[in-house]
Amino acid sequence: MRRLCIGLTGGIGSGKSTVAELFRELGASIIDTDAISHELTRPNGKAIPDILSAFGAGFIDASGALDRSKMRGTIIADASARQRLERILHPMILAACKERLQEPAPYHMLVAPLLLESPDFLKLADRVLLIDSTEENQVSRVMQRSPLSESEVRAIMVLQLPREERARRADDIIGNDGTLEELKPRVAALHRRYANLATTI
Repeated sequence: MRRLCIGLTGGIGSGKSTVAELFRELGASIIDTDAISHELTRPNGKAIPDILSAFGAGFIDASGALDRSKMRGTIIADASARQRLERILHPMILAACKERLQEPAPYHMLVAPLLLESPDFLKLADRVLLIDSTEENQVSRVMQRSPLSESEVRAIMVLQLPREERARRADDIIGNDGTLEELKPRVAALHRRYANLATTI
């Protein structure tokens, strides 16, 4: 049975995880590509043998997981390394997403930071929901939750679509530059819309 799939995206630090959790609390099924990536690259994860083969033992930490910090620095500096990692992870993540989309739910929400840059994932979404935030707020949020410097955060932002391009390609937009209490009614309104839409497909 086909179920409605909303693709949720936004730049780093825009608040995707916060918004996804609010949708989850309202009953949506959340399929998070970052969480799947972590599953694949944890100790004994399915992707570890291929990463070891492609990048070498230096990118695997003492626990047997991907050394995410080292890999992050490498793929920011080297586009070919980023493409090599994507060729390993994207097919595995895509397969997991397709499998989870078959599970029963009022509707599914596919959380993917690079949704608009990834045609295979974009095809899974019936609508695109953008979580939008100013670049200043994006940088501030990421620096508060991680050890990344401002220059490192901005280097990651450069790899993503410009904010204006994301907005142009989205079907729905939630602005997230205010408080959580301001965010909740926006999410609730869209949840009601998506739940109604799910009954028509």
